Amino acid sequence: MPELQPLLQNAALLKVVTLLKNAGKAVILGHCRPDGDAIGAALGWAEYLRHLGKQVSIVMPDPEADFLKWMPGAQHILHFSDDEQKIRARKAIAAADLLCLLDFSQTHRLNDEGLIELVKMSKAQKLMIDHHLDPDTSSADFTISSPEASSTCELVFRLIYTLGGYDHLSRSGACCLYCGLMTDTGSFAYNSNDPDLYLIVSLLMRKGIDKERIYRNIYHCFSTNRLKFWGFLLNERLQFYKSGKAAIIAYSSSDMEAYKYKRGDAEGFVNEPLKVRGCRLSISLREDTVVQDKIHVSLRSIEDVPCNLIAQRFFNGGGHLNASGGELRCSLAEAVKTAEQAIEAFSEQL
Repeated sequence: MPELQPLLQNAALLKVVTLLKNAGKAVILGHCRPDGDAIGAALGWAEYLRHLGKQVSIVMPDPEADFLKWMPGAQHILHFSDDEQKIRARKAIAAADLLCLLDFSQTHRLNDEGLIELVKMSKAQKLMIDHHLDPDTSSADFTISSPEASSTCELVFRLIYTLGGYDHLSRSGACCLYCGLMTDTGSFAYNSNDPDLYLIVSLLMRKGIDKERIYRNIYHCFSTNRLKFWGFLLNERLQFYKSGKAAIIAYSSSDMEAYKYKRGDAEGFVNEPLKVRGCRLSISLREDTVVQDKIHVSLRSIEDVPCNLIAQRFFNGGGHLNASGGELRCSLAEAVKTAEQAIEAFSEQL
């Protein structure tokens, strides 16, 4: 079998080893509205740190979606949005000598001023591991950044492998890391052309994971309301532009309320228009259920249509070439107009 290349070379690897050696208590942090990659990377990295004898806590700004709660160890994650768990999270961060910032490149992605301030003021060493563009290296003592990587879970696995931890990786840890690989590539439909990625999958499967069961746990676990909601979005809220080359899905908080929406019920819907022959760009606009005039934006594309540039220019966001996100502070109707302007501006690339 081909060998997986080391993630880091000698000097950089030594810095990470020194960070880990000097740490006794570690806190792993992920971004707001954590997805499969954030949760999977945190759980997989936590297992490795515990193998090294570290005391580890995982803190997320808010809870993960229901379809991720089955992941081994997820029940122990502290959610900063919960008043009781916030107290425990604050204590853990205050006592930590190592903070691991996973799957976000800017501290504002923690999306909680109190949590952001805690992280900034902490005297603990900070290690950032992320695959998004433009990492804020000033936020960490050492940054492992690779925008070419499929996911942060890929980077975490490569780091564990480089540090000699593969033999100690459990089936549960492998399961969590595979979940991040799968979800951040749309089940290997995008950001997944690196042959080494499938070598990693092979190595994870050698730990005994059931990738088919993981797929079912993620994608086949929804309610009847969610299925009807998708039908409603397809029939009433999906609009195509430029002879079917682009699509916008815009839905309101009242739409979600009508179908008893739960966090995660719209996960993956932004990919649906790309199943139509000739469609190259899909933009999802979701009205926030709590904050007025706040719109969550997701973008997906195929081939060379630059989601990341569109997100930066029109939606205060960024991300990867074919998968990006952003946010608008306006009404849903105004957001639709902005999305239409974005499609028009990039029409020659559709």
